[in-house]
Parts: sequence; structure tokens; C-alpha cells
Amino acid sequence: MSKIKFKEISGSIVAPKGFLASGVFCDIKRLGTGKGSNKGPKRDLALIVSERPATVAGMFTTNQVCAAPVKICVERVKRGTAQVVVVNSGNANACTGKQGTTDAREMVSFTEKALGLSTGRALVGSTGRIGVTMPMDNVRAGIIEAATLLGSAVENAGHAAEAIMTSDTKPKQIAVEFKLGGKTVRIGGICKGAGMIQPGMSPTGARPATLPHGGLHATMLGFITTDAAIDAKVLQTALNEAVANSFNRITVDGDMSTNDTVLVLANGLAGNSPIAGDEVTSLISKRKNRVRASSRRLLQDFYIFQAALNHVCLELAKKIVRDGEGVHRVVTVRVNGAKTIQDADAAARAVANSALVKTSWHGGDPNWGRIIDAIGYSPATVVEEKIDIGYSAVGGKKILWSLKRGQPMRATFKELCAAVAPKEFELHINLNLGRANAVMYAADLTEEYVDFNKGDIGDPSSLGG
Repeated sequence: MSKIKFKEISGSIVAPKGFLASGVFCDIKRLGTGKGSNKGPKRDLALIVSERPATVAGMFTTNQVCAAPVKICVERVKRGTAQVVVVNSGNANACTGKQGTTDAREMVSFTEKALGLSTGRALVGSTGRIGVTMPMDNVRAGIIEAATLLGSAVENAGHAAEAIMTSDTKPKQIAVEFKLGGKTVRIGGICKGAGMIQPGMSPTGARPATLPHGGLHATMLGFITTDAAIDAKVLQTALNEAVANSFNRITVDGDMSTNDTVLVLANGLAGNSPIAGDEVTSLISKRKNRVRASSRRLLQDFYIFQAALNHVCLELAKKIVRDGEGVHRVVTVRVNGAKTIQDADAAARAVANSALVKTSWHGGDPNWGRIIDAIGYSPATVVEEKIDIGYSAVGGKKILWSLKRGQPMRATFKELCAAVAPKEFELHINLNLGRANAVMYAADLTEEYVDFNKGDIGDPSSLGG
């Protein structure tokens, strides 16, 4: 297949045909609490609406302590159809017992009634402080107001993107446009996340023995819309792949949230030939290219759609790391030459989450001793005398090796410091034991992160989620 072409456009979640959004302030968190902009009247409730029923797919946290909204979404996504997502910030509705479940169910039912939709059409997402019950009077008022403000203008998407933020310093949005069978198709997305970031999501929230590409996969939430015609089963297959290589590949602090959620709604208004059918699903799973002509076109359409969805998810995921709490540097950790995908993933995560490695990144110290130490204590099979460690610019082909086959190279300390000085760079690790590889998009660990998260017990309103 020739190189897939798509372009980025404005509008994020309202760029695809038939989608509306809004975001309002309804004081869910309690005005004046939190830090920085979170103390003020920041929008804290969003609606994302398809003008007609859409197929749906989702990925959810595999944290064994799981928020009520996640549980509600897991059971509803199984139906394969939805039309609206209601999302709040300021309160995670996690560890809130039976009342939390009751409140999450009321959020979806109240939204359906406010929009005149059939039962079962709404999904819900929440983010914020854990262990606090939802202020449902505020939530109901917010849903009513948000329903009156729905629109398809760029600012509507911006209001929704703001409403889902917690400790984020900026909204995170993207949209792309491409062709499927001559029809213009769009995918748009928003997400949030800055702390409690190392998502580990699966389609059901359960922990399979191995997640895609070997990895387990505050809160990260992602909401994606598309006007592509694609059935729920195929859409879920595409989302599994996209999340495995994006949101499940990032870490700020190594903490998996109780609320991590990614949802995709596809309403089919682009008018492309539907990407659907058990045969297509089977062919996708088997990665076959030699198929009959009637299936080949749909298979090609799927791969184009997959590439666009991959791009949207990866760009959103990177925005989360760049906006991580206190983050100063972003490092792409690439592990090659592992015996297995599981080994590659384990080594990459050990390095990406090492406090010693992360603090050295912040200080601009090319301390390969800390890196090889983290590789060594990871569950991965490694041989000290075969490990290579080097640095490059983002996307650069020229690697400055600090270590080869377990031995220091001739690169000077000054040269190594220059390699890790940029705000973003790549760390290359080759275990030289096999062909498996893995990547993690990681952040440094700074004084600002500690200061932001330690809070002040003398001022409970300053404490985080």
C-alpha cells in the first residue's frame, strides 16, 4: 500500500461530521480548592454528543481499584452503540462505594433525559480527587446548562477540552482528515492527564495475562470521535492497537489511575463503505494480505483508518507527557535486541520509571550507570557484557554511544551532556539478545513535581487527588 496521507485540521472532537460538544463550570470540585488555575471557576463538566447513534469502543484501567464511572462504561460499551459522553473533572468518583455507583448511573440517565435520548445511549467519565462523593446537585445543573450550549464550533471543542482538565496546564486536542474510498473522513480527539500517569488499559478493564505488545498497560482520559462508518467489533480492534502503542506507552510517575479511560464514537456520517463483517475482523486479526477482492478494499480501508487513529492517539499521549506535573524533559526510551517483547517492555519500563534515572535526566546528567542498573534489576533477561546505551535527537539516526557491549565508549562527558541537554531526546538501549523491541515515552522527575504533589496538610484544600 502506498504511503497513507492525512492532514491535521482544527476542531478536534467536533471536526468529524455530526458531533457537538460543550463545557461548563458547575463547581464540582468546590471553588477555591486545589492549586493554581484549579482554584478558580474552570469549566468542569463536558458533553460530547453524536447527532445520531454511533458505534463505540473503549479501553479501561486495569487497576484492581476501579472507579464507578469505569464500571458503568465497561458494561455499556459491550452493547456496541452510544451517542453521548458526559465527563466531569474535580471528582474521580472512585472508592465511593454504592453511592458512587448510584451517582454514576444517575449521571448517564440524567444526561439521556436532558438530551431526549433512549436509555443506554450515554457513557460517563470522571477525574479528580479520590474518595469524595459527587455533588450531584451541581452535576445535574451542569448537565442541563451544557445541553443548552452544545455546538460544532472550534470553541465548543475547546470548552470540552478545558472541562476535563485537572492538573493539566493546557488543553490537549487534535483532528485529522483523510480519504476512505473517495470519501473524506475525520478523526478528532481530546485528552487530559498530567499526574498519576502510567496507563494500563484493556477493553474490559480486566488484566489479561499479556496485554498488546507485552505491556501492562492524574488519571488520563481520552475521547475520540470519527465520522467513519465502522462496526463496533472492528473499531475495538483498531482502538486496542492504537492504545497499545500510545497511551499504554507513556509514563510520568509510574502510577496507574483508578479512572483511566479512552472512548471512541463512530457515527458513519462520512458515507464511506462500512468497514464491517466477521470476515474482515478475522482477516485483520490474522494480518493476511492475500484475500479476495471484495475483502481487500475493506482491509485497505481499515489499515488507513488504523494509521490515522494511531496518529491521533500517539499525538495525544505525547501531549500528556509533555504537560506532566513539573516535567522539564521528555525522553523516548527505545529498547531493542531483547529476547521477547515482554523483556523489552520490562527493561524500558524499569528505566522510564527509575527515580534515579529520572532525576538525572532533570539535571542533564548522562548517568548511564543508573540506566544499566535499572536494566539489570528489571525482570528482563539481560547480559551485562552485551548491553549498548546511547543517545540521539528525536527521530535522529546518529546515535552517540556511551556504552557498547557493557564497556564505556570514547564519548566525552561534555559530548554526552550535550546529547541529553535538549527538552526532548531519545535513549537507545540494545540488549543484543534477540529481535524484540519496545518504546516508552517518559518524563524527568523534578522538584516541581514533588512540591506540587506533597501538598500542605495544614491547608487541606491544597491536597491533590
